[in-house]
Amino acid sequence: MDFSLNENQHMIADMIKKFGDDNIRPKMMEWDESQEFPVEVFKKLGELGLMGVLVPQEYGGSGFTYTEYVTAIVELSKICGSIGLSMAAHNSLCTGHILAFGNEEQKKKYLPKLATAEWIGAWGLTETGTGSDAGGMHTTAVKDGDYYVINGSKNFITHAITGNVAVVIVRTGEKGDSHGMSAFIIEKGTPGFKSGKKENKLGMRASETAELIFDNCRVHKDQMMGKEGEGFIQAMKVLDGGRISIAALSVGIAKGAFDAAVKYSKEREQFGKAIAQFQAIGFKLADMATEIEAAELLTFLAADRKNKGLKMTKEGAFAKYYASEVAVRVSTEGVQIFGGYGYTKDFPAEKYYRDSKLCTIGEGTSEIQKLVISREILK
Repeated sequence: MDFSLNENQHMIADMIKKFGDDNIRPKMMEWDESQEFPVEVFKKLGELGLMGVLVPQEYGGSGFTYTEYVTAIVELSKICGSIGLSMAAHNSLCTGHILAFGNEEQKKKYLPKLATAEWIGAWGLTETGTGSDAGGMHTTAVKDGDYYVINGSKNFITHAITGNVAVVIVRTGEKGDSHGMSAFIIEKGTPGFKSGKKENKLGMRASETAELIFDNCRVHKDQMMGKEGEGFIQAMKVLDGGRISIAALSVGIAKGAFDAAVKYSKEREQFGKAIAQFQAIGFKLADMATEIEAAELLTFLAADRKNKGLKMTKEGAFAKYYASEVAVRVSTEGVQIFGGYGYTKDFPAEKYYRDSKLCTIGEGTSEIQKLVISREILK
């Protein structure tokens, strides 16, 4: 495996740094306070090719690999976790599901709109009572001629309000049966399909999270991806790749928190010298740097296996589990290094701290990752 950045990665990193300085940093705390989802930012990211990173050029995307994709998420998340999260959810989940499992007609219809951010995408698996136990979902789709009638709701859905289209996994068979669920593409404006309550969150506040509600929503059979009963299996494969994106998100947040802590420790003086010169602070920084390096290597290892078409369930879980926990540890130490200022919104440490926690929960909790890893080890 080549650890050096390729030309595309350098280009993406430079482009995002400039874009972030111009379009994200000036207003990100305002968005965080008000929980505003800045749609215009994602439209501009679409113009840069970052909303269809993995989508082939024939469908209007950038046609890059997971290597470039990881770099893009890391660089965005170093600036703002919310922007990194929404970009990742759009790419990996909604767009990624259609790319992996849609038929040619579905790909031609939806991918060009999603890859350019003309449309924002949502993806629905989680429900109020079924988080880790996704197989126990209550939302059902009952066949009625050429249509399916969907009833129920999905919870904690990124872009549930703003999204123009959603991929949702609903139950078409018996509860708990892994072959009893199917995936549908549903456009906003379909009768019986609407958004619900927006969540008031601890962190990632500029990334929209809300309910999707289905009330006798009639969806044509042509909107199903694959065959009836394949939805849950598809979702698990989508989440395999999605874990790479959350690992990258975690690495980006950790790097942002670390960079801020290093800068502050060189500037802040106590007892006549910069606090970076005290061993207590130096050792914290050493631990933070080492863990970030390890998390990044695990993330690129998983991305490399994904690029090569190799099985990476275990490697994706390794990366997601470790990197997300590192993001929490590093951002916590970042607040500590900032001291009292780390507890205020005038400095960046507290936002990294709040944003980091989601990484250990979304797209499979740390506990679920350990379950996945242990099952893979014991096979």
